Amino acid sequence: MKNLKQFTAAAIFLLAFVVSSQNTKYWQQHVNYEMAIDMDVNTYQYKGKQTLEYTNNSPDVLTRVYYHLYFNAFQPGSEMDVRLQNIKDPDGRMTVNKGTKENPIIESRISTLKPNEIGYIKVNSLKQNGKKLNYETVGTILEVDLATPIKPGEKATFNMNFEAQVPVQIRRSGRNNREGVALSMSQWYPKLAEYDFEGWHADPYIGREFHGVWGDFDLKLTIDKSYVVGGTGYLQGEPKVKGNKKTLHFVAPNVHDFTWAADPDYIHDQLQVPNGPMLNFYYKKDLEENYLKNWKDLQPKTVELMNYFSEHIGTYPYKQYSVIQGGDGGMEYAMSTLITGKRKFESLFGVTAHELAHNWFQFLLATNEAKHEWMDEGFTTYISTLAENEISGRNSKTPFANTYNSYIRLATSGVEEPQTTHADRYDLNFAYGVAAYNKGALFLAQLGYIIGEENLKNTLKSYFSKFAFKHPTPNDILHTAELVSGLELDWYLMDWTQTTKTIDYAVSAIEDKDGKTAITLSRIGKMPMPVEVEVVYTDGSKQLHYIPLQMMRGEKPVATSTIVENDWAWAIPTYTFEVNKAKTSIASVTIDPNNQTADIDKSNNTL
Repeated sequence: MKNLKQFTAAAIFLLAFVVSSQNTKYWQQHVNYEMAIDMDVNTYQYKGKQTLEYTNNSPDVLTRVYYHLYFNAFQPGSEMDVRLQNIKDPDGRMTVNKGTKENPIIESRISTLKPNEIGYIKVNSLKQNGKKLNYETVGTILEVDLATPIKPGEKATFNMNFEAQVPVQIRRSGRNNREGVALSMSQWYPKLAEYDFEGWHADPYIGREFHGVWGDFDLKLTIDKSYVVGGTGYLQGEPKVKGNKKTLHFVAPNVHDFTWAADPDYIHDQLQVPNGPMLNFYYKKDLEENYLKNWKDLQPKTVELMNYFSEHIGTYPYKQYSVIQGGDGGMEYAMSTLITGKRKFESLFGVTAHELAHNWFQFLLATNEAKHEWMDEGFTTYISTLAENEISGRNSKTPFANTYNSYIRLATSGVEEPQTTHADRYDLNFAYGVAAYNKGALFLAQLGYIIGEENLKNTLKSYFSKFAFKHPTPNDILHTAELVSGLELDWYLMDWTQTTKTIDYAVSAIEDKDGKTAITLSRIGKMPMPVEVEVVYTDGSKQLHYIPLQMMRGEKPVATSTIVENDWAWAIPTYTFEVNKAKTSIASVTIDPNNQTADIDKSNNTL
């Protein structure tokens, strides 16, 4: 009887948990930042005052909060520095060769920084609702004990004084990048860490990307009068300041970061997108003539890109977007991007396409990039590849050919790790890069193959409509695709993102059978997929056969000329179907004739 009571109690608890989970409404925290910054462009040091209003929309009582102090990563001995010295394939932008080409001695650039070259953010005082707080700086994280717990639904106001130094440009942020841009200011302020349904995300800054809390930003930036400034937000005005400085007032509604760049030699061009945002372009006037031309030619193309993404994903909601020369390559930020500017036009257009697309998949949808980097980088790569292909006029029928090839190189290399690996903890940068960008893009490319291209287009629009400003997770894109297509897809999300199982199907036999022909296929790889098979006959005619995967519980829409065969159950490694012609009339049988799956061995696809 005791065991029965225990079982009943456990069952009631489980049922209550399930019902509670099903009824849980989405919530997210909210921040409002007010900051006043005084920048010394000679020392690259600045002082800041920050007032942060934090709303706890969670069902939890918070007794601690955490801030990111990203600039602290750019100090000898930091986690970022040590990681550079230990990973087998360090980022070349962050290292220097102290040896020769034949006998390289690779050294972290961070480890060579002098005291006046390092980055830091030092918090001098912090109060919660007027009460002093105890806090400790631990690398790039500020750990804060609250004076009073913040209960669900309550707000707290934090007042902070801090000082900081801009590091020599090494990664994303910094001063005097290799193209001479004075200030690339990203990750420059104490930024409150995200708290969501999984808890706190106070990840140290080791080299990957970010996760932030949405809110409104109000920034008053005091800087040398000669500097041109662009970035996130809308310029409200320029209050008069005595001496050689000016104060610029920016506001940015409903963003989860704020970035700016400044240089005395910026050209500032503007171009209005019809029925859309104002585009701003900031680039150095001392660029060579061919580069200056590229920046001019980029501007109408950026209008086309803005329209493409708004049409194929969802309407861009802000009033401006800025393309800014700066940084160390290309990096997305709220309403803006920092890109290096000394590029051939194709490269300049390509990096702009990619970074602009990020404003949908990262700054409007904003998955946790540390955990689900493939949703950010991969989805961005997918849509920007299509945009580039169309707007450039290439109109390739196989725009993802290189994407498939890159993934297959990783999948057959022996160093692939699951996409569920934390972005900072991949063994190799190579494995991270291909998993995030290429394999992430193929998640969508193959999804179009599985559910149909029109269903994929509708999935992306529905996904954006439902989850913009909501930090979606992998299940959100999966379930959206299921609702649009009517198919079951959990097998795809699990095997593609949570394992390193590969796709490999083969045509194993073509046999006569009473005047007909039996075609046998084999599943060699461990990952299941629906299969398309093209039979080419000796008279030149072709017939496409579609074999749904049984676990899909349905099939995608196909052309009326396509023959839909019976389902293939995953656990059965072979599958045979028949055609109503003799073997002698068959010229060839090919699996995946349009190369829409990441089959790692194409040599066995045709017989």
